[in-house]
Amino acid sequence: MTNPFGLAPAADVDHQRRADRRPSSTGCGSLVRWAGGVVLCALLAGGLAERGAAQERSSAVADRRDDLSPWGVASGAEWFNAYPQFMPVLRRAGVGWLRGFYEWQIIQPVPGRWNFTLPDALVRIARANDVHLVGVLAYLAPWASADGGTRQFPIKDIRFWRDYVDGLVTRYHADIKYWEIWNEFNGSFAPGGTPAQYAELVREAAIAAKKIDPNAKIGMSVASFDVNFIDAAIKSGAAGHFDFVCVHPYEYLAELAAGGEPAFLSMTTSLRNMLKANHQSERLPLWITEIGSSAPTRPDQAADDTQAVLLTKAYLLSIAAGFERVFWFEARGPSYGKGTDYGLIREDMSPRPSLTSLKTLTDVLGQEPKAAGWLNLGDGIYGFLFDGAKGAVLAAWTAPRHDTRITFDSEVLITAPSGASTTVGAGTPVSISSKPVLLTGLSPRLIEMARKNRDAPYPWAASAAGNVAVARLGDDSQAGALSQIRQDTTVAEQGARRMNFARADKEGHYAYFRVDPAFLGLGAKQVEITAVVRRAKPGEIAGMSVDYESTRGYVGADYRTIPDGDQWTELSWRLSDANFAGAWGWNFRLNAIASPNELLIREVRVKKLD
Repeated sequence: MTNPFGLAPAADVDHQRRADRRPSSTGCGSLVRWAGGVVLCALLAGGLAERGAAQERSSAVADRRDDLSPWGVASGAEWFNAYPQFMPVLRRAGVGWLRGFYEWQIIQPVPGRWNFTLPDALVRIARANDVHLVGVLAYLAPWASADGGTRQFPIKDIRFWRDYVDGLVTRYHADIKYWEIWNEFNGSFAPGGTPAQYAELVREAAIAAKKIDPNAKIGMSVASFDVNFIDAAIKSGAAGHFDFVCVHPYEYLAELAAGGEPAFLSMTTSLRNMLKANHQSERLPLWITEIGSSAPTRPDQAADDTQAVLLTKAYLLSIAAGFERVFWFEARGPSYGKGTDYGLIREDMSPRPSLTSLKTLTDVLGQEPKAAGWLNLGDGIYGFLFDGAKGAVLAAWTAPRHDTRITFDSEVLITAPSGASTTVGAGTPVSISSKPVLLTGLSPRLIEMARKNRDAPYPWAASAAGNVAVARLGDDSQAGALSQIRQDTTVAEQGARRMNFARADKEGHYAYFRVDPAFLGLGAKQVEITAVVRRAKPGEIAGMSVDYESTRGYVGADYRTIPDGDQWTELSWRLSDANFAGAWGWNFRLNAIASPNELLIREVRVKKLD
């Protein structure tokens, strides 16, 4: 979602896309051009052995360009002129990785002429701060693009790309091991681009880079969680030419406020299943190279605390699920005109609570934490065990509205994201809420229980009876393998949910749903989607269609009119090519954008037909 380089403001459509993908709490930086500036960009069946694959490398990493730290940050362009100040601030907070590099057109403004002045300074300063850089190879030089810009595909000659990769890896291979290919090629950063063209970039970059540095690592990358795009690129020629996979799951982070932990935890299993289906190693490292949540530009305790809680959960869930490295977007926050930004540091260089929370994580868990298991502490309580620098650490919190009190059989030290800590004696009730806490001093019995669960399925998995998943909507929507997400697009009314056409952003014309991948995941499937609906007011015409993930991406099914009257009726759609990956966080949505009036939804079902 961000431009990880120092160049031009993109068209307004990119700003609109960013807004569309952020239902107030997701998304990230603008597409920017900063002349001459440095810009750094930024299942629940998943209790399998692969979950820990990323952490099975030896702790004795001989390559000084690498380590086992998961703690990364990405940074946007607008305020990066302050990187000499904020890079040491990040390092003191325990951050060991920074994602980004200069854009092609800065480094090679014309064919055959190189200008390494700015990237040389960047590499030198990162080295001085003991921060590893992840290079992002992008975008096009104007003289290599289809339209004289920096985004439009196809590239004029793939040899230009090879030379570009060759030049960078030759100069910087002593400092940079990991190279991410493009930034969100599947989004708005490569108009005219196809999976086959992206596969060519990946393949040619890998061949060129590894001729110079056999230990260089090449990463495939997508906006959001577009597993289908990665799948298509692998099938189009990228197979065997990449070493790690990167995703930007902003939408999954946003859903944590509504209990989206199971969906978040499912991502690594979906990715590994996709890799396995393509005969690629299931143990390839998985990275999150952008994830973030906004907060007001001015101090706001409630909003700042929300951002800090989401950051804490983002890192903890990612490590627990098996992501090797996580990059929070962003370091210092610019403002995109709406009074909010994503930064750990404000414009005036004052730290947000989210920076404090990140430092608390690195202090308590250490630089190389490893996922060690989980504990079922009770209904709606998440408990993840990590091996930290000073021993076992349990991270615990509850689902929304499940605050509770539990006791431990030993004295424990409880550390809040703010860094405040307190000691509680054995048998003394401990309050657990939706805000994570870190507990140390657990008894050997509990630690052993958690370790035995390491490769077992998580206990929070949704379930569905037989071949039908049901979501019942209302004041407190009941969900299992099928759930309504982004519930704020609808309003509880009469034991159902009413589409809220009053919303200025038009999102009130949609109701979004996600199917647990353990019930129905990747691969073309025949399914039937049924919605139990009625008109909001008799006599007022209403109807809807269905948008869904298919083998061709998100597509629409036909529009249906709801019969008149106040009775509930069932509308069904049979789909032959459903391919539910959750690319943008949802699998299907009921679409009433063409409806002249509002409607009520009481129940939604998904039935597997094959």
